[in-house]
Amino acid sequence: MSTEKTTTQNTATENRQPKGELTFDDKVIQKVVGYAIENVTGLLGVDGGFVANIKNKIVNTDNPTDGIGVEVGKEQVAVDLDIIMEYGHNAHDIYKQLTEVITKQVRETTSLTLIELNVEVVDIQTQKEFDASQTSLQDRVTDAGSTIKEKTSDGVDAVKKTTSQAVNDDDNRVK
Repeated sequence: MSTEKTTTQNTATENRQPKGELTFDDKVIQKVVGYAIENVTGLLGVDGGFVANIKNKIVNTDNPTDGIGVEVGKEQVAVDLDIIMEYGHNAHDIYKQLTEVITKQVRETTSLTLIELNVEVVDIQTQKEFDASQTSLQDRVTDAGSTIKEKTSDGVDAVKKTTSQAVNDDDNRVK
């Protein structure tokens, strides 16, 4: 009899779900959205603003969350994007692609439902203009640092050469 009772208790314990809840930090949803939109045709970038763009280049990270705002509930997500679209593409087609990929990836990754997607086109550029604008402060500082290093190295070499010649001249005079 006690075996029967124990079996029933174990079954009841096994069928009960543990208490607790699963939540997602805004940053997680921002990253899911950022990764989801990487290959949308006609989307050149998501604009995090001047300060955010410089900040990410200074610390040398590629942060997929800049320019992506989210509100995360227990079952639903709302997303705001500021985008730079490529000239020659249709904004409505880009919006449709964004809606499809974000809805799919948020659902597959988190089981949350996208209930709202607000997209603001903050700029339109050609691919060439966009590529040229991606030269960052860090890139410029790195280039300047390389130039300074080369010039310093050239200067040190010149001083060594001059010093070596002076020592040789002194050796010749002392004899």
